[in-house]
Amino acid sequence: MSDSDELRALVREVIRDVLPQGLVVTETVNLSTDDDLAAFVKRLLDLDPGQREELRSGRKRFRLASPQAPSVPAGAGHSNGAERAGPSAPVRRIERGAVTEAVIVAAARAGERLVLSRGAVLTPLARDRARASGVPIEKER
Repeated sequence: MSDSDELRALVREVIRDVLPQGLVVTETVNLSTDDDLAAFVKRLLDLDPGQREELRSGRKRFRLASPQAPSVPAGAGHSNGAERAGPSAPVRRIERGAVTEAVIVAAARAGERLVLSRGAVLTPLARDRARASGVPIEKER
């Protein structure tokens, strides 16, 4: 194991100790049509047991997208420069806590962009992973 792998493992352990319940992740969903609702329900039914537990415990939440509500204005956020997941990409909103490398990896797999509220903190390893993975991150002010 390399020094960076050992350091990452140590950081993960410290975060687990500090945040035993894990991060609260809020995802914005657009349910404007019956087809959108059907696709969302199908997605929920396909969750693995770990993801279902996140829903039950409240660590994973959903917020309805409002057609009139604009997303975070371009000048109010911070982007990591990678634009693989464009403005129309699904948004994962994180209200508070430490945003870890694992959150970035999950966002990259889902093609999501992240919006961090004032209470969320991006770890340095997560920032590096986001840049490498092309996950756009916006920080609300």
